[in-house]
Amino acid sequence: MSNQDHKKMLSRRDFLKTMGVAGMAATGLSACANSEKRAAAVAEPTGEMTYRTNPSTGDRVSLLGFGMMRLPSVGGRSAREGNEEIDQEMVNELVDYAIAHGVNYFDTSPAYCRGKSEHATGIALSRHPRDSYFIATKLSNFAPSSWSREASIAMYRNSMKELQVDYLDYLLLHGIGMGDGMEEFENRYMKNGILDFLLEEREAGRIRNLGFSYHGDVRVFDYLLSRHDKYKWDFVQIQLNYLDWKYAKQINPRNTDAEYLYNELAKRNIPVVVMEPLLGGRLSNVPSTIFARLKQREPERSVASWAFRFAGSLPGVHTVLSGMTRMEHLQDNLRTYSPLKLLTEDDFAFLQETATLMMSFDTIPCNDCKYCMPCPYGLDIPAILLHYNKCLNEGNIPESTQDANYRSARRAFLVGYDRSVPKLRQASHCIGCNQCSPHCPQRINIPAELRRIDAYVERLKQEIR
Repeated sequence: MSNQDHKKMLSRRDFLKTMGVAGMAATGLSACANSEKRAAAVAEPTGEMTYRTNPSTGDRVSLLGFGMMRLPSVGGRSAREGNEEIDQEMVNELVDYAIAHGVNYFDTSPAYCRGKSEHATGIALSRHPRDSYFIATKLSNFAPSSWSREASIAMYRNSMKELQVDYLDYLLLHGIGMGDGMEEFENRYMKNGILDFLLEEREAGRIRNLGFSYHGDVRVFDYLLSRHDKYKWDFVQIQLNYLDWKYAKQINPRNTDAEYLYNELAKRNIPVVVMEPLLGGRLSNVPSTIFARLKQREPERSVASWAFRFAGSLPGVHTVLSGMTRMEHLQDNLRTYSPLKLLTEDDFAFLQETATLMMSFDTIPCNDCKYCMPCPYGLDIPAILLHYNKCLNEGNIPESTQDANYRSARRAFLVGYDRSVPKLRQASHCIGCNQCSPHCPQRINIPAELRRIDAYVERLKQEIR
């Protein structure tokens, strides 16, 4: 890094001081046309990837990490949706393109893409030299049936088999803090001796870096960091973006602001792996007024690039994960990080003001992770919540027949709802069994939200056409 670039990089103290300056800004910006909003960039990335060095192993890791959670299906959608098979040819093409443009960190899990992500990832990466990439996977022993020592070790070993490797570069305890918090963590990793087993595997070299991903109960996060001297975490994965930085807890009281998580890791010099930089797409499909605000400041950059630059500009961030289903997603992210244009102090303040403005939109914090699925009664929970958010962002949530756009907004919501969610999978079929909420990393009260949406849909249907 040149001296000039080094001067541009904010120290952690400068960053935190800047992020403390939050306020509501009057933008007066006009909305852009939807066609412009959805336009896909096609320019070939030409710059060199930005890298960060892992202090414990010396790994030189690409700042853009490839999240293998949303791999393409043969039908062109994400393989997390429906029952379509993964398009292995397209996965190979994406991986080849990513590696050719400097990406070397690939993140997967036994739980992704209905259990098939590791297999597809292994096929794609095994076509490249083993020292040309770093593979991260997780011990995703969520189900009580997998909490035994034998079942957890079997899952760990199966990951190596599916990925076609004899060692793992990065292994994570998956989703600590979820479910019952500390009690569930102890059942998954402590009482069965699995954490001790993984520490032994790291000592033997079959795990090169050991860490955890965090969702949910912050007491588990705090506990594991309090034992850092014993466990010596090589990295930790957290949800971090410019909306969650200060507003995660306001969005949902059971969440934790990313500012706190990041600071606690920074105190201990633990490298940060960022997940959900786009908050499940929420920061790329922003309300039209927010879109106009971002595009006015930097017309040539995508809306999504602001979120990726926010995460990448933080000192101590090791890599930023993005689940990329299509080539245009990969190309846009490559342009952002090849190389990274660090945010200035003014940019940080601008994004915090943007986050404050976004909080005026009462969207449901669904990240489309699908951990709530399958619903035992067949509901497509993420599709229902995301359709509501989409209409809210586009101004198609009419509150009164007196609203100027009531008829067009009403039609857009109802027609779009039937197109997005088959009738037998809509909110009206929820019986409130609540088998979904305990699995939600965002701690959404899903049955309550479904009842609210269903009541809103019924009200729209009963209004005069």
